[in-house]
Amino acid sequence: MGITVNIRYTGKDGSARKFAEEMTAGGTVEKIRQEDGNERYEYFLSLDDPETVLLIDIWKNQEAIDRHHVSPMMDTIAALREKYDLHMTVSRYQSEDAVPEKDDKFIRK
Repeated sequence: MGITVNIRYTGKDGSARKFAEEMTAGGTVEKIRQEDGNERYEYFLSLDDPETVLLIDIWKNQEAIDRHHVSPMMDTIAALREKYDLHMTVSRYQSEDAVPEKDDKFIRK
């Protein structure tokens, strides 16, 4: 059962997008993706708010998140958040092992 963390980064004058671009270009995103227990780390741009970027971050379990939080990448992330003066909202979800059959009929595969 994985844990999905959705982080909405909001800034001004395109700063959230610049943050995500620097995270990617600087190699931090790839390092996080290679961490033990990381299952997804991907940024998305909002169609409704050009000043918001969504990070979908999925981890195998809480222990993997805890290891990530003490990794060197967190210093880089924190410094870039400050550099771009970003504000965050966070939502966490625990996934089920399978999609319920009654919901499966709504998914086009």
